[in-house]
Amino acid sequence: MSRRLFKGAALACALSASPLADALAQDCCAVVELRQYTMYPGKRDELISLFEERFIESQEAVGMRIAATFRDLAGPDRFVWVRGFADMQARHEALTAFYYGPVWQANRERANATLEDNDNVLLLKPAFAGSGFTLDGLVRPALGSNGAGRLVAATIYYLRADTLPGFALAFQREMAPLLERNGARILAQYVSEKSRNTFARLPVREKEYVFVSFAAFDDADAYVRQQRALAADGSWRGVLAAHAADMARAPETLLLQPTARSLVR
Repeated sequence: MSRRLFKGAALACALSASPLADALAQDCCAVVELRQYTMYPGKRDELISLFEERFIESQEAVGMRIAATFRDLAGPDRFVWVRGFADMQARHEALTAFYYGPVWQANRERANATLEDNDNVLLLKPAFAGSGFTLDGLVRPALGSNGAGRLVAATIYYLRADTLPGFALAFQREMAPLLERNGARILAQYVSEKSRNTFARLPVREKEYVFVSFAAFDDADAYVRQQRALAADGSWRGVLAAHAADMARAPETLLLQPTARSLVR
């Protein structure tokens, strides 16, 4: 996939009435994309400005939901964002409408000129009913609003296919309570969505099996305090040791600052 194709935001869910729909009522979306972009040096704020002005409402108008947009605090040229969809068919329809539509066509050259790499994409679904982002009642800040001072830590646990279900349960029952006891506010928990990619023009990392946790902190200092507390917590060290064999490789943590118009903040 060429970096010349810019990849978008997140979709509002429209689940039909059913027991499953009721169970997922709290979740923003049944399918989400976690998108990590690397910009050309000095181009991140240019893309964010264009994104917040032109690409939020225009994507939501065709069936997506822009849940979150972030600056990566560890990388001055990295932009991370999350968009969601009602299901995989809705993803295909919404992406087709947007990327072949007038707003993208009019602005794609400006967007693509900022992008060094935009193929780092994980396709996810809520790990449990109600574990996805809850956006009901949130109002998106207006264009030109001040950014949020909070920090969001997104931790990606890379697992083997056979250990993913068990790890997800262990995180919910054992790890999440310890994280929250030490200062985190868990926002969402996701696992890999292994359905066929219904919009092949935008690739995803299909070979990965991941569990992704999003947690909020008042600021970076609060995150540092939590990490120190966890390092001293024997229970946390024990849980990590118990599940070390589940990992395909070491976890990755993204330290993220919400942009001015992000709903998740």
